[in-house]
Amino acid sequence: MRAEFDLQAIALELERRRRFPILLFEKVVGHDIPVIANVMASRRVYAFALGTGQGEMPAEYARRLKQYVKPVVVDDPPFRRTLITGDRVDIRQLLPLPTYFPGDGGPYLTAGLACARDPDTGVETAGYHRFQAKAANRMGVSLHSRRRMFEYQRRAEAQGRNLECAIVLGLHPLVGLAALSYPPPETSKFEAAGGLFQEPMQLARCETVDLLVPAWAEIVIEGEILAGVREPEGPFGEFTGYFSSRSTEHVFLARAVAMRERPWFQSVASGRAPDHILPLGVLREVEIRNALARAIPNVTAVHVPTSGCASFIAFVSIKQTRPGEARHAIPIVLGVDHYLKLVVIVDDDIDVFDESDVLWAMATRMQADRDLVLIERSLGAILDPSATERGLTAKLGIDATRPFGESFAQKLVMAPERETWARELVSRLLA
Repeated sequence: MRAEFDLQAIALELERRRRFPILLFEKVVGHDIPVIANVMASRRVYAFALGTGQGEMPAEYARRLKQYVKPVVVDDPPFRRTLITGDRVDIRQLLPLPTYFPGDGGPYLTAGLACARDPDTGVETAGYHRFQAKAANRMGVSLHSRRRMFEYQRRAEAQGRNLECAIVLGLHPLVGLAALSYPPPETSKFEAAGGLFQEPMQLARCETVDLLVPAWAEIVIEGEILAGVREPEGPFGEFTGYFSSRSTEHVFLARAVAMRERPWFQSVASGRAPDHILPLGVLREVEIRNALARAIPNVTAVHVPTSGCASFIAFVSIKQTRPGEARHAIPIVLGVDHYLKLVVIVDDDIDVFDESDVLWAMATRMQADRDLVLIERSLGAILDPSATERGLTAKLGIDATRPFGESFAQKLVMAPERETWARELVSRLLA
């Protein structure tokens, strides 16, 4: 495999065929380190990581995400077997950094979990950000999600200090899911990971920066995000399916690279590849379910589809018990994540994982003059090409439920025993 384009081309072809195997490229031209990808590309992986069936996975994930377990610190982690410092640090030579799409600004590190500490409170955070390799030890980084890492860097910069940061590669999927979550500001993402594991997350100290990182990582790049320095970064093929040059234009300077004895380099295919966007959708589904549970008693399912970039659209089914519940749910869902800009609420007889079923409910149960909720000039995603340069967007909620307590047309439904008979017969005939 070549580092340029090949990994992305394979990921796109597998997505076209709706196949999501974990990929291991043992031979990469010009490098001795193999590349592993597609680690988080299927719901089956998340269910396996949580030790549940796929059907039980959302509820179990939601339950554990509300629990926090403090991490523990271990000595002599595997990633300290090799330590490269000083002038020997050359990210482009050491690591098989892919270039994903023709049109990207250069090779990118996409699966790196960036770890840093709040300069004011000392709380550690971890999150995924794109890193563009520019020179031997210099990478551009965009903190465009504008959440904790962006705020930590802003606080450090206001104090005239660089923000110490470590980029961690090669992690268990549950660590990734925890890093994408939204725990309270005083709670570390590693405590959220402990809740998912149901045991303390094991951390280890870095060599050249005062940070704790996951002890079982494959590769750790230690360095700092520079204060008062901005440089062009991008373009990059983003989760929206478009190239984006919108960037916070921060700069990361690497001090050291620590690796296992025979490390694997983890990559996440860019664009709308499932490995890139599915974790975002699954996490948002769980956060929406947890938020609604405090106000709506009978939420039956939540789906954030990959067709909406796993970020912009949410479908929610509820079993109505009172008039007005569907409209009440809309602002709650939109408030979970500023990336969301379209919410559709449907009845519990609609399968939110079947987009044609949701569209049917919209076509037959919604009236535009009665069932739309519009919010103008709201906080949105700066990478959304339809948003303003400042990331402002309009948001739409649709109540596609039957009017509660009023007569409504009867849905066509087959008798359950004949439906089962037909399914078994057709399965035998097609086999």
